[in-house]
Amino acid sequence: MSIREPTFFILTALAKEPLHGYGIIRTVDELSEGRIKLQAGTLYAALDRLAGEGRVSLDREEAVDGRLRRYYRLTEGGRALLTAEVELLRKNASLAAARLRVIPAV
Repeated sequence: MSIREPTFFILTALAKEPLHGYGIIRTVDELSEGRIKLQAGTLYAALDRLAGEGRVSLDREEAVDGRLRRYYRLTEGGRALLTAEVELLRKNASLAAARLRVIPAV
């Protein structure tokens, strides 16, 4: 099962430690070298979906400057999905690299 790139980076951002929404947005931007620019609405829709699938869960809530900050964490199901995706990407990259090394006969 292949997952979309934004989902891959959201799960990757949470693999190290629980993060709040803005922390996820910043980390995804850094990890993707600016290719993935998550908007808050997109992120929270993805987090709701991933929570519903059991891939992420709410870790804790903190009040910061009068606003509630929610931290999310990767679940075992999320870790398993990310691990499977990493293995699929490795396999696919290896196949492509091998095909690129083949020199066609002239």
